[in-house]
Amino acid sequence: TEVTEKLEEVVMIWTKQIRQVLVESEQIRREADDVGPSAELEHWKSRMSSFNSLLDEIKSSRVKKIISILQAARSKTLKQWKELDGSITIAANEAKDNVRYLYTLDKFFGPLANASPVTVMEHIPSLMNTVCMIYCTSPYYNTSEHMTSLFLKITNQMINTCKTYLCEG
Repeated sequence: TEVTEKLEEVVMIWTKQIRQVLVESEQIRREADDVGPSAELEHWKSRMSSFNSLLDEIKSSRVKKIISILQAARSKTLKQWKELDGSITIAANEAKDNVRYLYTLDKFFGPLANASPVTVMEHIPSLMNTVCMIYCTSPYYNTSEHMTSLFLKITNQMINTCKTYLCEG
């Protein structure tokens, strides 16, 4: 029982740390007012990397051994652990899926940032079709919160491109 108690303490520490990661990941992002759409992709890539690292750690043999010992001891700490494991898996899947969908916009980021306003306008129909495809098919990214954030960043990039064009002209 002494070993079980020590292992339960370890799992409780992990649980607290994982909860903190989950809470921080759900907090509102602070970004510059003029950030472009590539920042959205970078955010989700970073989040995917963090959650994948966490999943790798959770699936490590060391953690699995501790969890199996606690399962054999019928520890009550495992209920919380299983819930967190599920939450981490969902967050990792969401980040991976969002990166996959946002990569379809990557081909527009260059022209959006570096082209003349006229050239930018030529890319708008296919850009909007791609955004519509993301909205219609993504199981995670199709919320008004995500779409609003994406459209805001696209608009910011268009405004920045126009400002640059006007200042150079």
